[in-house]
Amino acid sequence: MFFQIKNRALLRVSGSDAESFLQAQLSNDIFKLDDQSIQLSAYCQHQGKMIVLLWVMRFKDSFLISFPEDLKDKVITKLQMFIIMSEVIIEDFSERCFQIGSINENHKNAYSINENLSLLIDLDRQINQELDPNSEIWNKAFIDSQIPEVFLSTSEKLVPQMLNLDINEAGVSFSKGCYPGQEVVARLHYLGKAKRRLFTFKSDSEMQIGDNLFCASSKAAKARGDRYKGSGIVVNRVEYNSKFYCLATLDVELKDNKITINNEYGNTLKRINYE
Repeated sequence: MFFQIKNRALLRVSGSDAESFLQAQLSNDIFKLDDQSIQLSAYCQHQGKMIVLLWVMRFKDSFLISFPEDLKDKVITKLQMFIIMSEVIIEDFSERCFQIGSINENHKNAYSINENLSLLIDLDRQINQELDPNSEIWNKAFIDSQIPEVFLSTSEKLVPQMLNLDINEAGVSFSKGCYPGQEVVARLHYLGKAKRRLFTFKSDSEMQIGDNLFCASSKAAKARGDRYKGSGIVVNRVEYNSKFYCLATLDVELKDNKITINNEYGNTLKRINYE
């Protein structure tokens, strides 16, 4: 199945210093990226909070980065701040290329996301594939694969560990060297333990990206009362077959407790246990 992916920006990063520039800005090891894969990489501010989660690809002698469209202006502005004297060019390819997602398909030009999901970059509209209009299938596949997103509403609210990007170094390399926020992310990895992680939930009722997860039985909720802002946040969501599914961060100690949206009277979330 092939799907036209909408609402994702696509930037091309080129120039003789493009690889070293991205290596110094992003959380993953760009030097290890091959020509057929997508690499997840966090772009963090200096306090370790994620501005965006990028899909990074090698493209000829340059790189492509794909991410939610509502963050395009913010990401371009941030990247350009750090070019300084480097030989780096950042171009907006969003209108020039179609991004086509595929599930369980083989295509010689596809970039692999995981064993089931891949991405095609249709430069100048040259790929002739029948596209399924049901984008909910594509979005549901990402929730099933526990691949998160960062949108404008959640930008600078999450450290990579909250999205499980440190597990098996899926989106963070702990040996590559410095990047913005690296000290904070590394300190949490080596000296602490992530108290909040990414989980999958379903519900009979609607939820929105940015909604808070509330647990009435948590110590924080009892101590802070009305001032309590929650134990996690919704980062992806989809409506599929009349049910609602989401990826959300949650305090690990609360994963088996009753969780509701925004307050104790909100819609109930049921955790999908993949363990």
